[in-house]
Amino acid sequence: MDLGLASLNSDAEDFLKQFYIPSYILVQDEKADEHLSDIPECPVLVFINAKSGGQLGGELLITYRSILNKYQVFDLGEESPDSVLRRIFLNLERLKKNGDEFAPKLEQKLRIIVAGGDGTAGWLLGVVSDLRLSQPPPIATVPLGTGNNLPFAFGWGKKNPGTDRDSVVSFLEQVRKAKEMEIDSWHILMRMRARKEDACEPIAPLELPHSLHAFHRVSPSDELNVDGYDTFRGGFWNYFSMGMDAQVSYAFHSERKRNPEKFKNQLVNQSTYAKLGCTQGWFFASVVHPSSRNTAQLCKVKIMKRHGDWQDLPIPSSIRSIVCLNLPSFSGGLNPWGTPNIKKRRDRDLTPPYVDDGLLEVVGFKDAWHGLVLLAPNGHGTRLAQAHRIRFEFHKGAAEETYMRIDGEPWKQPLPTDDDTVVVEISHLGQVKMLATHDCKSKSYLDPTSPMSHDDDRDSDKEDESVGEEWRKFGAAETFRIPDEVDISHLS
Repeated sequence: MDLGLASLNSDAEDFLKQFYIPSYILVQDEKADEHLSDIPECPVLVFINAKSGGQLGGELLITYRSILNKYQVFDLGEESPDSVLRRIFLNLERLKKNGDEFAPKLEQKLRIIVAGGDGTAGWLLGVVSDLRLSQPPPIATVPLGTGNNLPFAFGWGKKNPGTDRDSVVSFLEQVRKAKEMEIDSWHILMRMRARKEDACEPIAPLELPHSLHAFHRVSPSDELNVDGYDTFRGGFWNYFSMGMDAQVSYAFHSERKRNPEKFKNQLVNQSTYAKLGCTQGWFFASVVHPSSRNTAQLCKVKIMKRHGDWQDLPIPSSIRSIVCLNLPSFSGGLNPWGTPNIKKRRDRDLTPPYVDDGLLEVVGFKDAWHGLVLLAPNGHGTRLAQAHRIRFEFHKGAAEETYMRIDGEPWKQPLPTDDDTVVVEISHLGQVKMLATHDCKSKSYLDPTSPMSHDDDRDSDKEDESVGEEWRKFGAAETFRIPDEVDISHLS
C-alpha cells in the first residue's frame, strides 16, 4: 500500500515537472542549483486575477503555487504582467548571452496561462503584443469571469473551473495538449474635442473600461495626437459593441461596483444580468426607447473591405445595437454571425467568421428578442458587412450619450453637443498566438477543414503599410496602471 502510494506520488511529481520552471530563470541572480537535466515539455507562466470569480481566483492562486514553483505563478493584484514579462525575458536574454543552454530551449516551449475574466485576458494579450517579444508565448485562458467569451471561443469552457489540485492538474494536461492558433488583433482609436474650460480628462477615469490598457490618452508627442482634441487608443481581440447591449452591460458593471458583495457567484451574476436586460427595456426597445437612440440616427458608419477606399455602410433604421466581432463568441458563447449559406457567400461576398482572416464581422440587433434568435439552429443577427477597417462618426443629435463596450468592459460615451464630431475608428493591427483545444469553436482561415477554401490574398506582412508605428501598439505594456480606487475584480 505504501509502495503504491509512493509510486503515485512519484508519477504526479514527474507529470508536474513538465510545467516547472527553475527559479534562476525567473529571478535574476538566483543560483542555478535547480538546473534541470531535461527541458520541461510545457513550461508555463501563470497569471491569476485573485479577485475574479468571487473567492475562486484566490483559491486558484494557492493551488497553483502549491504544485508549481511559486515564482512562476503571479497575482495580478500585486504585479502587472508587463513588469513580470519584461523582467523574465531580460533575464532569459542575459542567460543566453552567458552561454546557458537551458534558457533558449525553455523559451521556445514557454506558454502562458491567464485566469480571470475577458478583461484580464485582454490585458495579457495587449501586453504580449506591445512587448514585441521575439518568441511571444501562446496564451491559454481560464474562465473566471461572467461572460467568458474568450475562453469559450478556444475550447476552455465558460463555467468557472474547480480550484482543487486535481482540477488544476487536469487543466495543465489540456494546456500541454493544446494547439496554437493565430488570431487577429484590432486597434481602436477614439478622438473628441478637448474641453476648453479645464485640463480634466474628457471622461472620468471610472467611466472608461476598467482594464485601462484598452484606452489611454495619447501623449502630445504621439503622431496620433491632434491639437485641440483628446485622442485615445487601445485594442481588442473579441468584440467592440455600441448601443443597447452595451447599456445593459454598463448597468451591470455599475451595480456591481456599488454592491460588490452581491456578485460573488457566476450564476447569480448571469441572473442579475438578465434582469437588468429587462429593466433597461432591451426586450421592449421599440416601446421604451426613442428612435433617436437607434444607431442610424446616432452616427454615420464607413467601412473598408480591404486596402482600398472607404464606403458608406447603410444601417437599417430599426437597429439599436451594433457588434463588430472578431471571434465566434459573444454574450456568453453565442455566435451572432453564424455561417452564411452558399448563396449569401456568392451574392454578398460573405464568409464564415474566421479568427485570422483580417476581417471583422459587423452585426446589428433590433432588441433582445432579436438576440434570442441566436439560440435557434442557424440563428444569426442582421449581417451588415465584413470589414478590414470601420469608422463611426458621431455628430450632434437628440442623444447626449451612447454606450460602448470592448471585450466585456463598458463605458458611457458623451456625444457632441455642438458641431464637433466624435470619431471611433477600428483597424486591423496584426495577430497574436492563442492556445486552443482541438475541438474549439474558433476556425482558421487556413484550416483545410474550414467550411470553404480560400486563395490567400492577404498581405504577407500582415500589417497595413499606410498605418504608422504608433497605430501598431495598444499602450498596454508601458502605460497600464490600476488606480488605487479601481478594484481589479471588475476586470470581468
